[in-house]
Amino acid sequence: MKRLLGLLVVLLPWSLKRRALRRFWGYQVADNARIGLSYVFPGELVMDEGATIGHFNVAIHLGRLECGAHSVIDRSNWITGHPPAGAHFTHRTGRDPTLTLGAHAAITKKHIIDCTDRVDIGAFTTIAGYYSQIITHGINVVDNRQDCKPIRIGAYCLVGTRVTVLGGATLPDRSMLGAGSVLNKAHVEPHQVYAGSPAVAVKPIDPQAAYFHRDRGFVH
Repeated sequence: MKRLLGLLVVLLPWSLKRRALRRFWGYQVADNARIGLSYVFPGELVMDEGATIGHFNVAIHLGRLECGAHSVIDRSNWITGHPPAGAHFTHRTGRDPTLTLGAHAAITKKHIIDCTDRVDIGAFTTIAGYYSQIITHGINVVDNRQDCKPIRIGAYCLVGTRVTVLGGATLPDRSMLGAGSVLNKAHVEPHQVYAGSPAVAVKPIDPQAAYFHRDRGFVH
């Protein structure tokens, strides 16, 4: 019944949709936040001032989706996970099926984000281009079971098109991940370009680069 109600709510004008999301789902949606023609129904939703979710996005089976002030989820992204009370991953007692976007962070178009475990995307970071995959879960062949690990993408990062980011990976603050790369472990050194499969630091970036010192997310 609630799924059918959700489908109906998707088609409502935004002023009515916001009212329904607050009243019937208990979501925290700022007055000037906005969701387009998208099916966005996590367990908890927090959208701070100016946060925007565009058209044709799907966000389901998440414990929580948190969109910082002026963050953007643009169009045609698939964001999913495995509910906290799901049948798998019971050995991961601290598992947190959550996606957080920091202030002014942006996810562009046609990306897949698996939040079986927590995915943090830092403030002013851009998940750029198309067709990237951020995947927190997979099969552990040694133990023959599904397993998952969180992913952290730091603040002021630029993530190139068609990348793959796997569970347990970290991209440090003020770093770039080159197009087509596979990030499969936790890196710690900022101000680097990481690239390749698997991704490694290939060259430094000037800490004074203007991208790292923006006061608004949008890049002209």
